Amino acid sequence: MISPETHIPSVTLNDSSHLPAIGFGAMIYDAQTARTAVADAIDTGYRLIDTAEAYHNEEAVGRAIADSRVPRGQITLTTKVWPSPAMGYDEARAHVLASLGRLGVERIDLVLLHEPYGDTAAQWRALEDLRDEGKIRSIGVSNYDASQLHQLLQTARVRPVVDQIESHPWFNQNALVDECLRLGIVPQAWSALAEGRNGIFTNPVLAHIAAAHTKSVAQVVLRWDVQRGLVPLAKSTHAARMRENADIFDFTLSNEEIDRIDGLDMGRSLYPGY
Repeated sequence: MISPETHIPSVTLNDSSHLPAIGFGAMIYDAQTARTAVADAIDTGYRLIDTAEAYHNEEAVGRAIADSRVPRGQITLTTKVWPSPAMGYDEARAHVLASLGRLGVERIDLVLLHEPYGDTAAQWRALEDLRDEGKIRSIGVSNYDASQLHQLLQTARVRPVVDQIESHPWFNQNALVDECLRLGIVPQAWSALAEGRNGIFTNPVLAHIAAAHTKSVAQVVLRWDVQRGLVPLAKSTHAARMRENADIFDFTLSNEEIDRIDGLDMGRSLYPGY
């Protein structure tokens, strides 16, 4: 378990529901590995589990949640609809219903449109209707830039609660983060630790800040996310790392330290073909 000193707070979404301030990212394509990792994450203390139909592990994730000793109502489960250029209302609805079946739940806490492809206005209406029917609690988007958010808001009757975006020290997307916050949309950070790329765990700026707080580089980066207003998603298959990643709520980075981390930004995605 996460140590008793570690308390994971929550953030309030624009639909008045709550989201843990850090989550476990289950982008793990081997189903059995995903099931074990999610089970360990829940045992460790995570209460936000993030998966997607594109990860092909929803059944395994749902099984891990069902087998947990933690009551279902205490776990926030997120999945994502993978759109195609031709996807409209009916297809989006069918994809969510299929995810419900694979996850083995009566209601999904948070469903996101994974990418801004296809008839996004019609896809969004499908999520809105499923929300009204009680099959989804909250709805949001992923990988939408500011212009795409504004376009969606022109026809949406329900505002997205989150926009899940790539954000890490090499590509912080601070302007998009600020616009999300201005719109009342919580930004979530995928690839929060950049999958270890560009020597992130040995970077001298991050290492110096980590040493000053007696924390790891991963903890500093995830804390940087939280202080910028993001909910980071951290992925690991090791329970000790899971505990470490969640232990970020007992220290605060100074404005100068945040500026130094912001200064590492390279202004481009690490996943340009995604």
